[in-house]
Amino acid sequence: MSGLLRRFFAPRWQHPNPDVRRQAIERLDPTRHDQRHTLERLAADADPGVRTAALARLEDPDALIALLGEATRSPELKRRLTSLVCGKEGRLELSARVAVVARLSETELLETVALEGDNQQLRLAAIERINDEDALVRQACDNGIAAVRHAAAARVDSDAGLSRLVREARRDRQVVRQARERLNRRRADAAQLAAAREHREALVSALERHASAPWEPLYAGRMRHLMREWQQLEDTPDPGLELRYHDACLRCRKVIEDHEAQQRANAAVHRHREDVQQASASLVEALEESIEALERSETLGAQDIASLRSQKRLLAHRWQELADQHVTDAALRRRYDTALGRIEKIGSAWARLDQRAGDLERALEENDRERLKTLLTAIDWPDSLAPTSLLHTCHQRLEQHATPAGVSAEHIETQLDELERLLERGAFKPASRLHQQLRQLADKVDPTTLRPLEARVKRLGARLAELRDWRGFVAGPKREQLVASIEALADDETSVETVLDRRHRQLVKEWKSLGDAAANREQSTRFRTASDRIHQRLAPWRARLESERANNLATRIALCEQLETLLDHPAQEADPDALREIRDRARDQWRRASPVPREKSEAIGRRFGAIRHRLQALIDQRAREIAEAKHELVDKARQLSEEKEIPAARRAEQAKELQRRWRALGRAPKREEQALWREFRGLCDTIFASREAARDDRVRRAEERLNAMQGLINRLHGWQPVRSSDEVILTQAIAEAATLEPLPGGRRSEGMRRRWSGIVRARRQRLERLAVIEQVTDWQEVRPLLDAHLQADAEHLAGNEPGDVPLPEGQMLAEDMRSAHFRRNAARRDSPPLDTVEERLARTRVHLALLAEGSVSHRDEPLRLAIQVERLNDNMGRELSRAEEVRSILAELLATGPVPPALWEHTVGELDHMLERLSSLPPP
Repeated sequence: MSGLLRRFFAPRWQHPNPDVRRQAIERLDPTRHDQRHTLERLAADADPGVRTAALARLEDPDALIALLGEATRSPELKRRLTSLVCGKEGRLELSARVAVVARLSETELLETVALEGDNQQLRLAAIERINDEDALVRQACDNGIAAVRHAAAARVDSDAGLSRLVREARRDRQVVRQARERLNRRRADAAQLAAAREHREALVSALERHASAPWEPLYAGRMRHLMREWQQLEDTPDPGLELRYHDACLRCRKVIEDHEAQQRANAAVHRHREDVQQASASLVEALEESIEALERSETLGAQDIASLRSQKRLLAHRWQELADQHVTDAALRRRYDTALGRIEKIGSAWARLDQRAGDLERALEENDRERLKTLLTAIDWPDSLAPTSLLHTCHQRLEQHATPAGVSAEHIETQLDELERLLERGAFKPASRLHQQLRQLADKVDPTTLRPLEARVKRLGARLAELRDWRGFVAGPKREQLVASIEALADDETSVETVLDRRHRQLVKEWKSLGDAAANREQSTRFRTASDRIHQRLAPWRARLESERANNLATRIALCEQLETLLDHPAQEADPDALREIRDRARDQWRRASPVPREKSEAIGRRFGAIRHRLQALIDQRAREIAEAKHELVDKARQLSEEKEIPAARRAEQAKELQRRWRALGRAPKREEQALWREFRGLCDTIFASREAARDDRVRRAEERLNAMQGLINRLHGWQPVRSSDEVILTQAIAEAATLEPLPGGRRSEGMRRRWSGIVRARRQRLERLAVIEQVTDWQEVRPLLDAHLQADAEHLAGNEPGDVPLPEGQMLAEDMRSAHFRRNAARRDSPPLDTVEERLARTRVHLALLAEGSVSHRDEPLRLAIQVERLNDNMGRELSRAEEVRSILAELLATGPVPPALWEHTVGELDHMLERLSSLPPP
């Protein structure tokens, strides 16, 4: 089919000519599905007229919304849809149109509906669907319905939008006021949030500085105070700020834990000092018990002296170790020195006895009594010490008579008892010596005396021979073993010097312990040769050790001299903590300078112990002085906490000064320091708690004043005076507001003051307008009297004599109106010139125009200026209220006459208009 035929047989709504398509639309029925579909296709036609005609036949908003959702849009479609929704066209019910608005999402359409809708509910529904804040601001400023403006303004929530409302919403003062209040409230909230954020930032910074500060007595209290202030804040902190806060808290806790660990370490040191003191006391007691046990024994031997010396060396070494750790008590040191003196006395006596033992034995053999006496006197054996067997024998020999015949059987039996005890102890040498003495004694005494004791003498002699054989049997292999061990030790080139020296000393000690049992020259020579080889090998090591000991001794002597110089010239304000540090460092240096020569160790140890005792005494003295000063600070803090007349803030500042002085003093003795600090801290906490309570009370009272002021503002804001006598209520409110001053500083208070000033100003203006209205109302009651005067004026000007206008019966006129009435009657009797009456009437008209804030004509401008100057001059004494001015003008109007009817007709309209303006109330 050709194009011509196709166009000929095609539907008219598909015709190329837009006019034909527009005519075809008239024949389409929108109720039929296919033709409605055709109309929808024509609604998207290229020709605007076709689109308009097609849309005019469609009244289903859903179909139009579906077309609106397609890609092709047209302004005709939007106009048709808004016309249907707004009720300008179509017959849709209000509920259906509201439902259609609920499905719209395009801001432009919703704005059009909100502006042009025929119903408030429809406009409010459109406002609810608008999400663009600029569109909401435009609706709040330009919409013709107040409720819609308020609803749109209520949905504006940003500072920029509220600022635009304040600037642009000139049509509705309530919108401006609410926007300004919301903006001020948001700014106040933002300021409060900023202040709270700054406060949190300041708290975190203070906590971080506190975490970096060293520990002092108020460290934990300050940390708790900062944490309590942080927890009392009600706003939510920033994550970064909260992380900084927790990190600073952890660092503060670490400082506190480190201090507590130091305290525990100090407590451990104190306990260790007590343990050392107790160990030193036990050591002295053990030494004294050993001496007493030695003195209580019946006989004394070389083993007892060796044991005592060994114990003395062991205990002296242990004492020196304890003295290096802590200074011992002076009384305990005196006991120790006394015990050492007793041991030295015993050792000296033993040395003298050992030196003269051979002479004593020879004197005994030779029975030289004088020689024995001389030797015993030279030995000077202590009376408190038990004698040795040799001394005992010597004393017995001296106690015998000059001749052996004087020896009794009891004496011999005593000697045998002593011999038996020596054999039981295994003391071969003393037993052998005593047995030899008994044999010599037996040869010289009467045989009859020894006959009862012969059997016992033989038995003990046999036991002595058995002990001699046994010693030889045991000592022979032992000597061979010791010789082999020392030769092997001498040949060992890998042994360390310290191990070699210790093993060599042990072998020599064991060799000497054997005495002369199983001794032979060959073994002695071999042992001595090996020992000499070891001595030669250890000679360089011992030289180095001696040099090291000499250096250590010099270091200790120099340390003692330094400490003695310090103690001889102590500083007046010596810090006990610094002295404690000197003491601890000196002890560490002393401990490192070890070992020292053995013969000098005890003397230098006693010197250092005495120095440490003096240093500790100086520390204790300074600590006691500090304790006394801190006792005074505690007393001052107690007096300060009990003082009620000084303000809490000032007492807190004084308490801080006391704390600074406390920190500057140093530490008292430990236990006393802790007790003083607990008491002082408790008193300071009480002072600071009272300051916090006073501060909280001030904040609470300020908050109460703010809340009371807010309540007063809200109450006065909701109150509107209805008569001028309501000024009493405003005066009472102003007096109540004066009692709440001064308000605390801040944005909230400033906002309250501005709002209060605005409300008071508005209420005063309304009361002033109400007073004017009351004057105008009263004037309406006087109007019949004015009309009577005007009628009398007309008759008078007409040449008649109407007489005076009487006062109306039953009407009580005020004094000024009565005076004006009488002046009007008098004016008719003595009529002024017409020009004067016209001028007075014009003056009244212009004055009312000024009070009514109306405009005056150009010709009345000089009169207006003259009235303003007169008002300024009259107000120099007392400023008249607006109502009083109106009343005076109306009284002057009543007194002005006689007025011609024509002049009155020309003026009365403008006067009534001014009075009407004066009687209109401003919007609430």
